[in-house]
Amino acid sequence: MNITDPGGRSDPERPVAYIRFDGWLGHVENAFNLVAAFAILSLMLLAVVQVVGRLAFNMPVPGFIDITEQAMAIFAFAGVAYCQRVGGHIRMEIVLGTLRGRTLYICELLGVILIAFTVALLIWGSWYHFDRSWTIGDSTMDIRLPTWPSKLVVPVALGVLLLRLVLQAYGYARLIADPAREPLAVPVIEKVEEVAKHEIEEVFGDEHIAGDDK
Repeated sequence: MNITDPGGRSDPERPVAYIRFDGWLGHVENAFNLVAAFAILSLMLLAVVQVVGRLAFNMPVPGFIDITEQAMAIFAFAGVAYCQRVGGHIRMEIVLGTLRGRTLYICELLGVILIAFTVALLIWGSWYHFDRSWTIGDSTMDIRLPTWPSKLVVPVALGVLLLRLVLQAYGYARLIADPAREPLAVPVIEKVEEVAKHEIEEVFGDEHIAGDDK
């Protein structure tokens, strides 16, 4: 699986607004993914402090379980849109890998639409839980952390994912209209040889590939 780069060409038929929105959304997704990574790192360091403090000084971190529960929403959902953009999620490509052209893009579009519908329902449900937590002042059991911040993360992160899915739906729709167009900002299926070639290019550079081809 590879993600197409929307930049680098001067084709007059390229949808400029679509490409610019993809770039803006990519920055948002990168920021969310960085927050998720920071949350994971912080939780790992906190776990070290918890273990050392409990074993060496008999002083565990107060509310460690409560903090862990709240942080889980961040690293579980904040990076989901980024993962969708780069095609990093698990996909069953046994059938899709055999399809080509307009048939492949139709199947991809149907899958994106189905996911977008599911995500929209999840946004509605998660926003309801956030609103309920905000209204009643819900908090954790131990140190009484308010739960609404972590519950707000879910609909916001899923909202970014929904924007990415809408963007990809448009990308597949334009390919269905004309399969000869360049795929823009949509994941494309690659063969094993192509994936290996891209990995070699990332590690050794294009010069290494060019030298092997001579």
